[in-house]
Amino acid sequence: MNVLLIPDAFKDSLSANDVSDAMRRGVLEFNPQSQIFHIPASDGGEGFLNSVKHYIDSLAEKECETVDPLGRPIRAGYLYSETTKTAFIELAKASGLELLTYAERNPLQTSTIGTGIQIRDAMQIGATTIYIGIGGSATNDAGMGIAQALGFQFRDAEGNILNAAGSNLSSVHLVIEPENNFSNISFFAINDVLNPLFGPNGAAFTYAKQKGASSEDTMKLEQGLRQFSEVIHSELKKDFANLPGSGAAGGAAFGLKSFLNAEYISGVSFILKLARFQKLIFSEKIDVIITGEGCIDQQTAFGKLVYGVANEVRDKNIPVLAICGKLNLHPREVKSLGLHKVAQLYHPDQEDGYSFTHATELIQQRTLDLLKELDLR
Repeated sequence: MNVLLIPDAFKDSLSANDVSDAMRRGVLEFNPQSQIFHIPASDGGEGFLNSVKHYIDSLAEKECETVDPLGRPIRAGYLYSETTKTAFIELAKASGLELLTYAERNPLQTSTIGTGIQIRDAMQIGATTIYIGIGGSATNDAGMGIAQALGFQFRDAEGNILNAAGSNLSSVHLVIEPENNFSNISFFAINDVLNPLFGPNGAAFTYAKQKGASSEDTMKLEQGLRQFSEVIHSELKKDFANLPGSGAAGGAAFGLKSFLNAEYISGVSFILKLARFQKLIFSEKIDVIITGEGCIDQQTAFGKLVYGVANEVRDKNIPVLAICGKLNLHPREVKSLGLHKVAQLYHPDQEDGYSFTHATELIQQRTLDLLKELDLR
């Protein structure tokens, strides 16, 4: 039996590599003679740099002084090729949710300015092509922080300069562009979702709660995103709010598109292409693919890794199994994602938090259970 493992991280629990190791043990328990292949993958969120580095080993690791989502000084790394003048930046390294404690998470106060500082650093050393993996953010500032770090100014109705933050989006009335229009640099937003900037499926209503926002905060952020979009349209003549993917990373994708003319690229497709995925499943005669992520729900079909993997093999007759911390879909919806079967770690009889603290052994067991049901010996 030839098995391909392509899991994502289980947020706040296990890294993608940890998940893969647990799956591997489950596969070998089912069939010790199994040939197991692993693609270190990312949909553009956490682990993006690790995945890129795995496939492009000529990249140098760079590090710069920057700030975290609350503006506190930190050092954060990115990857760079001197030969091709190409930089790879992971937004989560400076603007990520995992940089904050639960008590600190508040998208009204956080910003992407730290990621903007990293972009600025890459440009200063000569980058002419910059890829930015934009998942896992702690922010809802529509890329205002990135733009501020690169010289854009935002002013309120009285002409006062506004600092980047979700709470200030609704106060922006004027945008002042820097002299550098960045037309000599190609930007790519490696995007893990297809959400628009605002609306029922937009950045605030979909993601703000998990970043620490209350219901009242979410309404403020939604109003701010709408106001900010109107100002960008009026001031810069850019209108990307409804473009699929603009709501990614609290609207950071919208900012990258509006301020830097970034092109959106599917994170899953980007990594799978680097991994030569289609060639691998053919040359190694893959029998089954096992993927997974922390939660499989309505958002999974908006470009998450699990959906991307299943979509790549819809016409290949290779069953795709998935393991998740929590499953919030009807079986019919699971099938529509292209998944053969899904197993969740959560069980109502478990004590609170059990699936987090025992994730490793649960993933191993769920892998075994799924393969027994599939019976691919």
